[in-house]
Amino acid sequence: MTTAFDPIDLSGTQLANRIAMAPMTRSRAGEGGVATDLVVEYYAQRASAGLIITEGVQPSVVGQGYPNTPGLHSAEQVASWREVTDAVHAAGGRIFAQLMHAGRIGHPVLLPDDLTPVAPSPVRPAGRLFTGAGLEDFTTPHELTGDEVRQTVADFAAAARNAIDAGFDGVELHGANGYLIHQFLAPNTNLRDDEWGGSEEARIRFAVEVVRAVAAEIGAERTGLRISPGNPYNDIDEPEPDAVYTALVREIEPLGLAYLHILEAVETRELTLALRKRFSGTVVLNMFTDGPTGPGDHTVIDDGIADIISYGALFIANPDLPARLRAGGPFNTPDPSTFFGGDAKGYVDYPALDTDRS
Repeated sequence: MTTAFDPIDLSGTQLANRIAMAPMTRSRAGEGGVATDLVVEYYAQRASAGLIITEGVQPSVVGQGYPNTPGLHSAEQVASWREVTDAVHAAGGRIFAQLMHAGRIGHPVLLPDDLTPVAPSPVRPAGRLFTGAGLEDFTTPHELTGDEVRQTVADFAAAARNAIDAGFDGVELHGANGYLIHQFLAPNTNLRDDEWGGSEEARIRFAVEVVRAVAAEIGAERTGLRISPGNPYNDIDEPEPDAVYTALVREIEPLGLAYLHILEAVETRELTLALRKRFSGTVVLNMFTDGPTGPGDHTVIDDGIADIISYGALFIANPDLPARLRAGGPFNTPDPSTFFGGDAKGYVDYPALDTDRS
């Protein structure tokens, strides 16, 4: 029986185990969206993960959605990430950069040169955003023109090339959680009636074109895609997600991607299983639970539901999580007050691990 502690060949990238660190926003970038020494330390500490997937990294200036998030669209950013990847590789780890264009989830005060957030349609999200200077109401985004959509696809491909130049083992495209790719997929945020919207086939086109462009630029074996069918986060409404995600997986299946990362933000296990049957490659699962993915949840690997399981908060609080899972604990309790900014590493009062049990 395959377990979470067994190695796996991820399309040519050898992973020591099947435990991934999920992508999580940290807001710790320096001036100009560069990775800092704290970012280097943070990821190197967690290099025992089979795969680290970084926080969302914007592929362009206008793709930024939160304060102090990093980018991969300038030479300075590429150089700063090289220090991160070198440190992770020196510790024996593997690391993919998550490319995340926030789309309408952002605010003009975060952007230079009078830029405004963009989206498939000019639909303002409900709610408010923390901008660093306080909470601000979301604004109505600029509707991307056809040429701007194509330029955005090209931006993803260029950022993917930058990621490889920075030493990453691959990239994950963020098509989940209500950000730009997800905004094209969802019927309440994509009101277009052109080639990029309307029918289910048209709504998946942007996601498919981004995946194809990135795979052509760096190789499908170094390209993953994250989705979260039915996830209402960031004011998304997908009442009937099955058809659009089945169509999406059907289109990307022939490409031979490194993996499909499914985030079960709602009770969609039946759809997860259906997509797994349709996708012949590696499936990474961030499972739906009553709280953060916990110590006992890695049995989804034993049961064949997924090939890799990704942990979020538990990995922040326990940098050597694979060893602790194998030993059965002890586990530090995640402390959200340490998750963002400052000099916090993501854990407090770190408990010792009894290595005799590991």
